[in-house]
Amino acid sequence: MSEPSKTLAVALHYAAPDAPKVTAVGRGELARHIVDVGSASGVPISRNPELAVALSNVEIDQEIPENLYRAVAEVLAYILRVSGTLK
Repeated sequence: MSEPSKTLAVALHYAAPDAPKVTAVGRGELARHIVDVGSASGVPISRNPELAVALSNVEIDQEIPENLYRAVAEVLAYILRVSGTLK
């Protein structure tokens, strides 16, 4: 996914006890903007192209589908470990 037109970014928001929601999806320049805004805001960034493709099919402000819970949970656990919230 190194070609600019194939760059894909998906932003998630998670507030327990609800399932994570897709808050932004973008390709190309919009994807780079999503990543830049997240980085500038201190949001941890995780690269998982296959998961991003699956999540890009979810409507904005919709909870992720149940079949993606495990994959997203793994990403969230990684982010929590990196941020020092989960040990």
